[in-house]
Amino acid sequence: MKTLTIQTPDDWHLHLRDGDMLPETVPATARCFKRAIVMPNLVPPVTNAEMAMAYRQRILDARPEGNSFDPLMTLFLTNNTSEQDIIEAKAAGIVAAKMYPAGATTNSSAAVKQLEAMYPVFEVMQEQGMLLLVHGEVTDHHIDIFDREKEFIDQKMVHIVKNFPNLKVVFEHITTADAAQFVQEAGDNIAATITPQHLLLNRNDLLVGGVRPHNFCLPVLKRNTHQEALRKVVQSGSPKFFLGTDSAPHAKEAKENACGCAGCYSAWSAIELYAHVFEELDALDKLEGFASHYGPDFYGLERNEGTITLVREDWTIPDEITLPNDKPIVPFFAGHTVHWKLQQS
Repeated sequence: MKTLTIQTPDDWHLHLRDGDMLPETVPATARCFKRAIVMPNLVPPVTNAEMAMAYRQRILDARPEGNSFDPLMTLFLTNNTSEQDIIEAKAAGIVAAKMYPAGATTNSSAAVKQLEAMYPVFEVMQEQGMLLLVHGEVTDHHIDIFDREKEFIDQKMVHIVKNFPNLKVVFEHITTADAAQFVQEAGDNIAATITPQHLLLNRNDLLVGGVRPHNFCLPVLKRNTHQEALRKVVQSGSPKFFLGTDSAPHAKEAKENACGCAGCYSAWSAIELYAHVFEELDALDKLEGFASHYGPDFYGLERNEGTITLVREDWTIPDEITLPNDKPIVPFFAGHTVHWKLQQS
């Protein structure tokens, strides 16, 4: 196969950041994705409809001329989020609300500290038809970081699903066989996104031979048996799993210091990375469903019109690229050769 044409895809989990990051991150995603679910963990977080719509406009202002990329906005849930906040957000066109356990990842200190206290808000979300996007990890210090996703399923996720049977829930960026099994066995209102890093790498790629900060993300990479479980579910073509890059840019200096900021900037080559994985799995015929169909179907949105074409061509992801503020950033999978490249129109 020399070329692969698929219906125009979307990214169902994306960090664009803000300010001087937007002239880099928005075009990087807009080159191949029509829509993206934009994460709200800015500083300060996007906690109401007014903030979300202002952020949306900043993203639209950063689009390349003539590009029709459509950012789908989300609300950052806190224990101060009110039922009225949800109603106003839905009326403004916000499609989902994101639940981070406080301290689980970048810019999440203001997030949910008592999940069960959010149940009245979840009830209104269920009534309003607003999706709940879940960063599924507990943050108790005594829980091993590699076990936090499994513990979240056992302690929290099973109860959310039981108490809100009509609430659509996306288990974001799943990393374990446990999460894959949970989603497969749950009802049709439960789905999951899977990132390129969790399909391509495991914790050996983070830790063996020295810590590799540019492979550090949260949820953290797991052992290879979990990686293989994720690869099997995308290979299966199950509509419960769809594309969400969790692309999360940080300048090189922020990754290579004591902070060790979590996040992989994959938007720069995202669709090519997924094609690379699906070819490894002899499942290129399943890529279109994963990238272009299952996400909009679950969100209740129309599938995109138009197509993109990938060409079978080896190329190497550069070691660095330069942000608009002249700071370098290391893209995910830097220095690696991938086998597919987006055909430019």
